[in-house]
Amino acid sequence: MELRQLEHFVTVAEEANFTRAAARLHVVQSAVSATIKGLERELGTPLLERNSKRVLLTDAGAALLPRAHAALDAAREAVDAVAEVRGGLRGTLRLGTMTTVGLIDFPALLGEFHRCHPGVLLRTSAAASGSQGLIDALLDRRLDLAFVSLPGPHPTGITLTGLVTSVLDLVVPADHPLAERGTVPITELAGLDFVDFPESYGIRTVADLAFAAASVTRRVALEITDVPTGVAYVRNGLGVALLPRPALAEAADVATLTVEDACLDWPFALATPSERTPGAAARVLIAMAHEFLIWRG
Repeated sequence: MELRQLEHFVTVAEEANFTRAAARLHVVQSAVSATIKGLERELGTPLLERNSKRVLLTDAGAALLPRAHAALDAAREAVDAVAEVRGGLRGTLRLGTMTTVGLIDFPALLGEFHRCHPGVLLRTSAAASGSQGLIDALLDRRLDLAFVSLPGPHPTGITLTGLVTSVLDLVVPADHPLAERGTVPITELAGLDFVDFPESYGIRTVADLAFAAASVTRRVALEITDVPTGVAYVRNGLGVALLPRPALAEAADVATLTVEDACLDWPFALATPSERTPGAAARVLIAMAHEFLIWRG
């Protein structure tokens, strides 16, 4: 049994599709199929059930999958250990990011990481479904590390390394009746139309929890996936919004207020799967993110 066979098997199991698995592995589909068939012959049992819609694990495949993961993780750790002794990191780091942050300069952070460790290939992706989508990708082993915002209880199977916390401020149009006030109690926000993120986003969770704690009804009229769009909607009178304070420094033609009597702290963290020890490259990036925030702070 070869590591290549296990890698192909794991990738097909994760993608539930030979075509997507081949694209992820950067090989032709026929090569993936041949590798899996060879592994099945060697083990003497089918590992996958193939149909026109998706690929499913057999009982034997389900039994093999966690052990295949463990074998690939052990091989990665061995390579990392040798690379560290030789003085240079190698491999690929699959990193998930949120579409809206404002708390950290991702291009600068990743640029610094690349300059220090050019042997590591960085593969980044942003989840349109917010932090929950990134958590799902971590648990499915499609990511090694992710920047997330997860207010409330931590999800099972995930380890969080806290980085920084920001407060959400109320953003209103410049001509709004509240615009001249520096602060406003959360109880006075009932009945306003809000521009907010979908429910899978950390920002939305923070706001929902704050309004629920205050027993105040809130109406979300428009959903967004990035801060600039939210500011533009507010500027044009389509509602008010709760947005991260650092992202509002250059927002024009709107007013920002502090909301009183509410916990609107927005946590920002790095997430890794609890069942897997982060690889050397992931550990370095976690440390660098802390240093980067302190240095830029």
